[in-house]
Amino acid sequence: MYTSSDAFFEAISEAGVTHCFVNLGSDHPSIMEAMVKGQRDSDKAKFPRIITCPSEMVAMSMADGYARVTHRPQCVIVHVDVGTQALGVAMHNASVGRAPVLVFAGLSPFTLEGEMRGSRTEFIHWLQDVPDQKAIVSQYCRYAAEIKTGANIKQMVNRALQFATSDPAGPVYLCAAREVMESEIQPYPLRQDEWRPVEMGGLPPRAAGEIAEALAGADKPLVVTGYSGRNRDAPAALVELANTVKGLRVLDTAGSEMSFPGDHPAWLGVKQGQPEDFVREADVILVLHCDVPWVPTLCQPREDAQIFHVDIDPLKQGMPLFYIPATRRYRADALASIEQILDKLRTGDAAAKLAARDLVADEEARRASYASRLAAIAQAAQPHLDGSFGTGHLSRVLRGVCPADTIWAVEAVTNTGFIHNNVRPTAPGSWINCGGGGLGWSGGAALGIKLAADAEAGGKGKFVCQVVGDGTYLFSIPGSVYWISRRYNIPILTIVLNNKGWNAPRNSLQLVHPTGEGSKVSNEDLNISFAPVPDYGGIARAAGAGEVHALRASTADELEGVLRDAVARVQAGMTTVIDCKIVQGS
Repeated sequence: MYTSSDAFFEAISEAGVTHCFVNLGSDHPSIMEAMVKGQRDSDKAKFPRIITCPSEMVAMSMADGYARVTHRPQCVIVHVDVGTQALGVAMHNASVGRAPVLVFAGLSPFTLEGEMRGSRTEFIHWLQDVPDQKAIVSQYCRYAAEIKTGANIKQMVNRALQFATSDPAGPVYLCAAREVMESEIQPYPLRQDEWRPVEMGGLPPRAAGEIAEALAGADKPLVVTGYSGRNRDAPAALVELANTVKGLRVLDTAGSEMSFPGDHPAWLGVKQGQPEDFVREADVILVLHCDVPWVPTLCQPREDAQIFHVDIDPLKQGMPLFYIPATRRYRADALASIEQILDKLRTGDAAAKLAARDLVADEEARRASYASRLAAIAQAAQPHLDGSFGTGHLSRVLRGVCPADTIWAVEAVTNTGFIHNNVRPTAPGSWINCGGGGLGWSGGAALGIKLAADAEAGGKGKFVCQVVGDGTYLFSIPGSVYWISRRYNIPILTIVLNNKGWNAPRNSLQLVHPTGEGSKVSNEDLNISFAPVPDYGGIARAAGAGEVHALRASTADELEGVLRDAVARVQAGMTTVIDCKIVQGS
């Protein structure tokens, strides 16, 4: 018997999906039958690997992390409306973070007297029957639909994946009732070359010339980016642009990917909303694949600045409120746009403007500024006189003990800038941040990233280090994360930044009420404290049945030794969690 469920798995496999992260329920009998058949089939090597996930949040985050490394969509299978709701935060993250993930959920059966195979058999089928299940997550999806027949299930799957992988990439959602997935159909093929992603083009020729001339003639040119590093070739193109326009600086406002290397003198680091003088002073700004180039209440460009906005989604169609004072806006691919601008800088008016500049002076000024920036970062990263340390010092030591090709999975909110300043990633794909605002991404994502790194290497892949705040660690469902780590032998290093609670809400309060009553009280009074502090490593060790190692570091003197021990254990195959007691704000 060949059912719609068999065709579903055949479709995702033919489309390049290699993993299904699953949390199964009463709507999945035919799915489970198809899994067993597929894993026993003579051609089982082509069947997607099934990863059991006790939490839907972790399942979606794993698929997100895996897709971010490979740029290939992965699949998540969850249970009706409740499973869909349980992955809601992770769906937001994949949407804002532009991760291609296919989510499939069952529906309660639509027959109840045995009219069709799959008809209702359990009490819960009445309670989980909702008017429009896909509406739960549709506003976060590039595409959401119900599969109503097995006759075109492969076309529906490929249509969804085409949306997921076309820019702006993101999650898609399909659902189907038991009767549909149980139905017997005739096997049929599809031509996969007819379902490729829609390709994004470059700038209009006139626009490339205008931007090139503006940058060439600018006294303080600036590129503000956020997602351009998703294309692994884009950072090198930005470096070439910075090497051509010697006075150019590059600011990353998302930290979502390694978009510009930290060892280049044009590097300004990551600033997520914090005031930045280079934004205020720039006379020409190229906003390149960026959602929030600056926060107007904290920092604005000068009134006479020329601003060009190049993005795969310049209107930000998923944001009810968005605008920046750009004089030109273009829907275009980042890499193609940079290459076009570079071409224009080599000849014609733009090249003449560059030739008229004192490029040596521009380069010397930029190098001096970069050296000053690094010196300030190094000074701020010193441990405190009492032996305590902040995130900056931790990150500086961590960079020294982790392998050079480490992939950093960072979800540290208020501490992100300190980490990026001191790790200063240089390799494309070496830094991956959530991109969205749903805390708890990094636990599952780090597992997905490591799983993908090993798959890409055909064995033992790159070292993966997760750096996460203590509050965000709890959001990540660590019981599920570290059970999966042990079950599937996915070794990662987790650094928990223990500052005894949520500090981001205090920052939010002080931005609005800097001298209010809340600014004068403790974190306990604000209800953002984690006192008494949980045993973060102990949570992971228990979930891994003792096969996850737990360490602590609270003084600068012991830090390097603890980190080296942890790295060695992870390299030997044992996931390790370090509870690092940090001083907030450094």
